[in-house]
Amino acid sequence: MTNDEVMSLMEDDDIEALDAEAQEDGDGQLYEHFRLEVDKGQVPLRIDKYLMEHMQHQTRNRIQAAADAGFIQVCSADDMAKGRPARPVKSNYKVRPGDVVFLMLDRPHFDTTIEPEDIPLDVRYEDDHLMVIYKPAGMVVHPGCGNFHGTLVHAIAWHLRNLPSYDPNDPQVGLVHRIDKDTSGLLVVAKTPEAKTSLGKQFFNHDTHRSYVALVWGNFVEDEGRIEGNIGRDVRDRLRMDVFAPDSGIGKPAVTHYRVLERYGYTTLVECRLETGRTHQIRAHMKHIGHPLFSDERYGGCEILRGERTASYKAYIQNCFKLCPRQVLHAKTLGFRHPATGQQMDFTSDLPDDMQLLIDKWRNYFKNKL
Repeated sequence: MTNDEVMSLMEDDDIEALDAEAQEDGDGQLYEHFRLEVDKGQVPLRIDKYLMEHMQHQTRNRIQAAADAGFIQVCSADDMAKGRPARPVKSNYKVRPGDVVFLMLDRPHFDTTIEPEDIPLDVRYEDDHLMVIYKPAGMVVHPGCGNFHGTLVHAIAWHLRNLPSYDPNDPQVGLVHRIDKDTSGLLVVAKTPEAKTSLGKQFFNHDTHRSYVALVWGNFVEDEGRIEGNIGRDVRDRLRMDVFAPDSGIGKPAVTHYRVLERYGYTTLVECRLETGRTHQIRAHMKHIGHPLFSDERYGGCEILRGERTASYKAYIQNCFKLCPRQVLHAKTLGFRHPATGQQMDFTSDLPDDMQLLIDKWRNYFKNKL
């Protein structure tokens, strides 16, 4: 297994692709995904630091989290000589010559090779360097546990199958960013390593322009605002993210700007502009300030959080949930500089039908309440 594959197995941003039921129904067995024998000349060194040097793109926090979960195991030279099995170690364990280090995960190893699949792809722009595509809600971006086929990257591989220079398994090309399975909207794909490097730097330096439209629970006092708080995995639910203080040292820094578009009394339509692009950033930030996304089951938005206690209102909300049974979030605009020409490229996409119908329903409801 390559370092990049190991990285993806431990990547926080892949949690949306995990199959929760498969995780819950597991038999508790651990499966070997990576092993590394410590060189004979190695001086004693903390295992988290050692793995950072030998596992490309890993962060120390991610390695420490794997160790805390019992996924980092070691079989020393003495253990091997006596036939003892590997044992879990903490982050402060110091590796020694002859140690064999294992990454053990709670799911079997699977083949991550991307093969082209004939799946419809909505291409909004394309040239020799890049594509801008529209992803519908419900489509997984990358393959993962429970979603090995039928993903967006399989569809991209099919669309570019006759382009000799494009290898869907080469991390130097392909999708530059991602959105959640049940979020709709625009994404950019790099066809060349040069394009991906340029676009990747723009995303890293926050030089891109991205705005989302979301329907959230509650009415805002202010017309616009800024949310700052680190995004990290929720300690109680590994499929959900939580918000931590900027100076906590937990998670990754994240900033979301929002602006009220329309008010419907019990819900609000907002535009969110990302300064950073963390996993579930808008969903976690909005929940953090008391405005979960409407119909967002994972973050509590599938409950009646505002409004009346009447039977008719409860029935109305249930009909709303059925009309748009996902978090009401759409990646509406995307802007960046073209990696070859330097020209500013700006794209926008209409709201999908389920969101538009829901917004119209709330608009009419609020109008009739006035």
